[in-house]
Amino acid sequence: MNQINTIIFDLGGVLIDWNPEYVFLNAFNGDREKMQWFFNNICTSDWNENQDAGYPLAQATKDLVEKFPEHEHHIKMFYGKWENMLGGPIDGTVKVLENLIKSEKYKLVALTNWSHETFPIAQKRFEFLKWFEGIVVSGDEKTRKPFKAIYDITLSRFNITPEKSLFIDDNLRNIEAANALGINGIHFETPEKLIQQLKEYNIQL
Repeated sequence: MNQINTIIFDLGGVLIDWNPEYVFLNAFNGDREKMQWFFNNICTSDWNENQDAGYPLAQATKDLVEKFPEHEHHIKMFYGKWENMLGGPIDGTVKVLENLIKSEKYKLVALTNWSHETFPIAQKRFEFLKWFEGIVVSGDEKTRKPFKAIYDITLSRFNITPEKSLFIDDNLRNIEAANALGINGIHFETPEKLIQQLKEYNIQL
């Protein structure tokens, strides 16, 4: 196994708790079934990911309202109350990041699917985002995971050797895309499991 010298972190779901349920469960009066239908059929994950790749939030909202006018109120809530979907840091993973920084053994960067319009909100709220050597934000690059281009941008920008890098993401699809480029990957589930998975790459915390 190649010695790992670079660790690439995803942000949402790994270091930052983000969940639209924080807004919409209340909006649907606690009716989880109705909320899930709305996510599956109206404000879908595919729709949101299009904004992660740089599509303007206002235009995306307008497009969807025109398509589903009867859901205008809830559609406008998605980005109108987006900040309320941000929970706190995932403390266990932030501690892992902190320990990796203290070790001074690794280049630490982040690669996130995130709208360039909302990412500044997270930057103001989470001090640990300043700890990275750099962050590749999909909205700035006009592409997103799992497309090859964004991995190529990350590798090139930070002079990363794929085989000596390790990518941590909560979406298995994104890990598989990284693996196809020779990047090692960990599918994130919990901070506790992450610590054990890092040991498999001889990374002790």
